[in-house]
Amino acid sequence: MSQDRWSAVDDYFEETLIGQDQVLGRALERSRAAGLPDIQVASNQGKLLSMLARIHGAERILEVGTLGGYSTIWLARALQASGSIVTLELDPKHAAVARKNLEDANLANRVEIRVGRAAETLAAMVEAKEASFDFIFIDADKPSNPAYLDYAVKLSRPGTLIVVDNVVRNGAVADPQSTDPNVIGVRTMIDRIAANPRLDATAIQTVGDKGYDGFALIHVR
Repeated sequence: MSQDRWSAVDDYFEETLIGQDQVLGRALERSRAAGLPDIQVASNQGKLLSMLARIHGAERILEVGTLGGYSTIWLARALQASGSIVTLELDPKHAAVARKNLEDANLANRVEIRVGRAAETLAAMVEAKEASFDFIFIDADKPSNPAYLDYAVKLSRPGTLIVVDNVVRNGAVADPQSTDPNVIGVRTMIDRIAANPRLDATAIQTVGDKGYDGFALIHVR
């Protein structure tokens, strides 16, 4: 099977099940025009995130890795009426684009973007004893995934759902001899999940417009 076929299947599902969305389309256009990397989730993945958060009844969502706010919009649309999102972004330029996209989506009042190194921001949040989150999406630099997981668990409550993107790494996650820092980060995180009795988890391989990858789904007991 080829990348062309995977992308064609994604296009088919997007056309038949998701449809065109002018707000999300403009968010992608604005991000690309600003030179942001084209690494946001695919539309069907965004819809999956939104459905998971809605099914979970999320009122407080934490996102690690804002980029241009594409996934943030999907998640914000799933919030309960009184809900809110805290999203973390390293690059001030990316954060500025995300703010414009959220304003265009009429969601800026429900989303707080915190700029800085995510691990440091998360540590400060734990230190400040911020309220726990119902749903956490981790999609940032992969070498830091072990730290992001540790902080996510500390900012969770029993029942919190954690989703971690890009855990398959084109299949390289299965190679224990890999020296790729991204793969090492994912494998270390997976080992920590497996060793933590508070966490119940699985991981799913995916193919599609974004190539061969996958995500981990973690439920905090």
